[in-house]
Amino acid sequence: MASVVERPKKQGPPTYQVKWRESGEWQTENFGGDEGKDQAAQFRKLVEAHGNQWPHGWVRGEGFVETPAVPGDVVLTEYAYRYVDRLNNIDERTKDDYRRDIRIHLSLIQHTDVRGQTVPATICNLVQEDVDIWVGVEKTGLQDADDPEKWLRRPADPKSVRNRHGLLYCIVQAAVDATPQLRTKNCCTKTRLPRVDDDTDEEMTFLEHAEYGRIAQEIKDPDARDLADWLVGTGMRWGEATALMVKDLALDSATPTANVQRAWKRSTKGSAEAFYMGPPKTKKARRMVALTADQVVMLRRQTAGCRPEDFVFRTATGKHWRHANFYNRKWKPAVEEAIKKGLPKRARIHDLRHSHVAWLIGAKIPLPAIQIRLGHESIQTTVDRYGHLVRGLDDEITSAIQAAMGAPAPVARLTVV
Repeated sequence: MASVVERPKKQGPPTYQVKWRESGEWQTENFGGDEGKDQAAQFRKLVEAHGNQWPHGWVRGEGFVETPAVPGDVVLTEYAYRYVDRLNNIDERTKDDYRRDIRIHLSLIQHTDVRGQTVPATICNLVQEDVDIWVGVEKTGLQDADDPEKWLRRPADPKSVRNRHGLLYCIVQAAVDATPQLRTKNCCTKTRLPRVDDDTDEEMTFLEHAEYGRIAQEIKDPDARDLADWLVGTGMRWGEATALMVKDLALDSATPTANVQRAWKRSTKGSAEAFYMGPPKTKKARRMVALTADQVVMLRRQTAGCRPEDFVFRTATGKHWRHANFYNRKWKPAVEEAIKKGLPKRARIHDLRHSHVAWLIGAKIPLPAIQIRLGHESIQTTVDRYGHLVRGLDDEITSAIQAAMGAPAPVARLTVV
């Protein structure tokens, strides 16, 4: 493992030295200046990602030295940061997530040239083989050669690999679409990615009606119980339900509805975490959710005497619910208590949304209708996530096959004249 050692100076900022053993001998590289600490930390990650060896293409004391072969060519991460900075259709929190993936994951992509030498990846020299190698490392991880029980990079789950590859795809495509054009094709197009269902762990937990009831009866706070009932009864996302305002409800119409048009977003600035109100997750997440008679009764009770801008679901102090507050003080204790009494599942808050879908599918509600209710942007998302639950027509399907295969088809006979 590489380490960073701070070496103070009598004058000026300290020097940060990266130290590691390579073939039994100590190797060092120094970084100074105002950004020396951050540069040393990044270089340490590069050394560890290369198996505690000098990163290929790195010249001691100078860094990566390479003359761009194509006018306008730059290091891949530099182009990636520029790409994210100019995106105008996403919020700042999403941009921060993209920048983190670039810094931690895309920065480790290297290019192997025709001589077999590894050099820094640029937006122009990146090829399919480089992407395949990077995806492989993301999937399997990288173990410490000196200690097989330690990881230099832990394996990522298939969904995370796909998300990071998707970001890389968009970055490379931007170079294809650029004027002047930096690339003629996207080298990420034919990447073979791990299947999302390769994991043996079940990502979603589906609660039966009775199983949810066992959790609900352990939620002693009536306001928290109303919110849990709402989540499992509407399938709304947490950020949508807790952002719902009185003015979004149409309780006196022939078909009572709740209008989803905003959601809570999370923004991280340094070490501080802040929340703000923004649009729902996708365009189709703006939707009208039909309500049951029992839900209308509950909403009338919750909103009695409230102003149009008041939140529908509120804590005892009148504020909107925070996820951490609700989870730690209401949901988690209720689940743990239900498990002590025999509940066989450990459900998350988001599993209430999954359970809502399972109940609809069990009632033979078509997937396109479920897509609209959940606010999925594409029917493919609904099919991929919940299609395996569609078993309600098994009897009809097997009966149809039996009828078709049960008797041989008649054979036409030709009469010879």
